[in-house]
Amino acid sequence: MRLARVTAEGRGAKDRLLATVVERLHAEGLRIAGAVRAVAPGAEAGHCDSALRLLPEGPVVDITQNLGTGSAACRMDSGALELAVAGATERLKTQGADLVVVNKFGISEAEGRGFRTLIAEALGRHLPVLIGVSDVHREAFDRFAGGMAVALPADEDAVLAWCLDAIPTSDRDMGGCSVSGPHHA
Repeated sequence: MRLARVTAEGRGAKDRLLATVVERLHAEGLRIAGAVRAVAPGAEAGHCDSALRLLPEGPVVDITQNLGTGSAACRMDSGALELAVAGATERLKTQGADLVVVNKFGISEAEGRGFRTLIAEALGRHLPVLIGVSDVHREAFDRFAGGMAVALPADEDAVLAWCLDAIPTSDRDMGGCSVSGPHHA
């Protein structure tokens, strides 16, 4: 099983890191499935607002709901999240991938829902999976992974190197891409 998690300090740091790694892998010609958090260029992600960009090229799915001003309730739209998961999983099944990236192992995944379906599908296909995990949900993720996940530093080159090393060379060669990166130095 090729499973890795990454945690980054600072608001939006993990989202920016994963998006940058996905873009670099995509530029290498690799097929990436899953979802990353969508943040407009130059904008900061709101604490309670969240939209996911299904990989490789969209659409963007809003997974929060507007509960009105002054609301302190959870704004997660679990129905929209499940539709995003279904879309990402269906793309993996029909289009294939070299790697799966999931922006967050969160409360839904900790409770047995959310992107667990996509993660299980990818691992069942022997595909490497990279997941963003916050400190808040690390314990739940560690239980889920059963000690099989690699903890990566919040370093773009280190995460990219793991991704490239986790994808078998024969899979990369079949895609016709010329992979270069720090692991070949």
